[in-house]
Amino acid sequence: MNFQEGEILYFDKPLHWTSFDLINKIRYEISRYLKVKKIKVGHAGTLDPLATGVMIVCTGKTTKKINELQYLTKEYIATMQLGATTPSFDLETEIDAVYETVHITREVVETALQQFTGSIEQIPPVYSAVKVQGNKAYDLARKGIAVELKPKLIVIDEIELLSFRPDEITVRIVCSKGTYIRALARDVGAALHSGAHLTGLQRTRIGDITLDKCMTIDDFKKHYL
Repeated sequence: MNFQEGEILYFDKPLHWTSFDLINKIRYEISRYLKVKKIKVGHAGTLDPLATGVMIVCTGKTTKKINELQYLTKEYIATMQLGATTPSFDLETEIDAVYETVHITREVVETALQQFTGSIEQIPPVYSAVKVQGNKAYDLARKGIAVELKPKLIVIDEIELLSFRPDEITVRIVCSKGTYIRALARDVGAALHSGAHLTGLQRTRIGDITLDKCMTIDDFKKHYL
C-alpha cells in the first residue's frame, strides 16, 4: 500500500474509542512503519465512543475525498431502551426521568416509526460537537450551561423495527449525513408518549461499504504493515 500517495481503508471502530482515537492510532502505526514524522490521515463520518462499526479512513492525497465520502448514505442498527431518558440521549449520562410503557405495543411502535421517514427536521443533541457561538455544544452542556440548538434537515430513507419488547426496541435505519441516532431515540420516545434513549449503536454500512469489508487495527497491522 502507498499510504503517502493515498489509500482508502475501511475499519470497524471499537467500542469506547472516539473517532479521533482510531485516526490517531492508524496515523501512529503508519508513521512508525514508514519511519516518517507526519502523514495525513482523516475519516469520513464521526462515530460516538459508545458506537461501533464502519468508518472510512483516508490517507495521503485521498484525504481530499473525505468531503465527498461523507455524503454517502449510512445504515445503522440501533437499540433503544423505552420508558427512560438521559440528558445525552444515550448511556454517557445517567437516567434523569422514567415513563410508563404499558401502552406500547409492537403495532404502536411500527406506526410511530413511520413518521420519521423522508425529509424531517431534527434538533441535534446538546451533547454533540455542534458549534454554539464558537463553542462545542457538549462542552457547554457539561458545564451546566443551557444550550438551544436549531433543527437541521435530514433524510431517513428507511426505518425498520427488527425486534420488540415493551421496554426495548432494535431498529435498522438508513439515513443521510448529519443524522443523530441518539436524537432519533429521543424523538421516538416522545412519539410513543414515553421516553427513550440509545443503549447500543452499530454502523453497518456507508455507501456500499459493509461491516464485512472492514478490518480491526490488529488486522491492519498484521496484513499491511
